Amino acid sequence: MAKGYFLSAHRSPANPQKREAYLALATPAFVKAGGKILASTNIIDAHENGVVQQTVLIEFESFEKAKSAYNSPEYQEALKALDGGADRDIRIFEGKWLLFSNLILVGHPVICLK
Repeated sequence: MAKGYFLSAHRSPANPQKREAYLALATPAFVKAGGKILASTNIIDAHENGVVQQTVLIEFESFEKAKSAYNSPEYQEALKALDGGADRDIRIFEGKWLLFSNLILVGHPVICLK
């Protein structure tokens, strides 16, 4: 089964007090929902329309579980605590393993993920 992911990419710095209140509720909400925080950083090499701001990636057992975590009463309470204190792009997406075993592109390496 494909994993589910929650990606939070900030566009600007969050309000520090609201961020702390949010994190105190959001972290246990995601853990309770089975989330595993894979990365949380502001050390970013941004490209195209990207910005150098806090980015968080959380993995879930499935896409449905990632969506359920976002919609859970516990996470909704965290959003109330954030109360507009952050300008973020939130994406919940399904991750799929790709296998390019017979793909040959001139001048490009072949990618094999298993």
